[in-house]
Amino acid sequence: MSVDLQNLAVLKPEQPICIFDSGIGGLTVVRKLRELLPNEELIYFGDTARVPYGTKSQLTVRRYAAEDTRLLLKYQPKMIIVACNTVSATALDVVEHESQGKPVLGVLKAGSALAAKETRCGHIGVIGTNATIASNAYSLEIYTIDPSLEVYSKACPLFVPLAEEGYINHEASKLIAQDYLLELMAHNIDTLVLGCTHYPILKAMLSEVVGESIKIIDSAEAVAMEVQRVLSEQSLLCQEVHNFPPKVLVSDLPQKFRTKFELFLGIELPEVELVEV
Repeated sequence: MSVDLQNLAVLKPEQPICIFDSGIGGLTVVRKLRELLPNEELIYFGDTARVPYGTKSQLTVRRYAAEDTRLLLKYQPKMIIVACNTVSATALDVVEHESQGKPVLGVLKAGSALAAKETRCGHIGVIGTNATIASNAYSLEIYTIDPSLEVYSKACPLFVPLAEEGYINHEASKLIAQDYLLELMAHNIDTLVLGCTHYPILKAMLSEVVGESIKIIDSAEAVAMEVQRVLSEQSLLCQEVHNFPPKVLVSDLPQKFRTKFELFLGIELPEVELVEV
């Protein structure tokens, strides 16, 4: 995480936390933040016009990351959360550069730290988009924490469209998951990192496929705990109680996004704002 301590002096607890992802996946982070930090004002941007990021080139992802960050800076956030593993893996430095000194958190480091803490046998599986897995970022981060750990990675690109379409517990989803995860399970992993924020939507189905002996690491939950820690340390936790729904911005298909939001968070959303990146 990059923090400009001088800039922290001008930040206020009542400022919002801004979160972005390529589509609906980052709503898993929003859900965990609402559970853990109900007083915080949340602004979420889903770049639905350009989803998914995981199949794009690194150059394109880095450009998108810069544009997304500049968009969110208009809302004067006290923190920016990169709820996209692809951006966390390949363009977190871009977000930090564009953030004007505001704290930046990515899901990748939070998920890696929790996996390293929870593993018992030292064999960790990581699943994610093509871009995230190709970057090897999770393996490098986990090795930095503990070089003795063994990390086995697998790209699961079909999980994103399955989550987007609501195929949460479909038989087709289970068959695809079994095919993807067989290779990782052969390495006797005891911990599986969901290296894409879309994947927690499929968590119950994935748990059924891998069995009770494998602990699933939800990077959305991990980053929410890290947000709480950082804001507490910097005296930036909002103390004012409110029940405002998150403000949601999208770059395309606002009505479709509103339906997905209500499905995954279980609350009604007054409106979804269409913005241009």
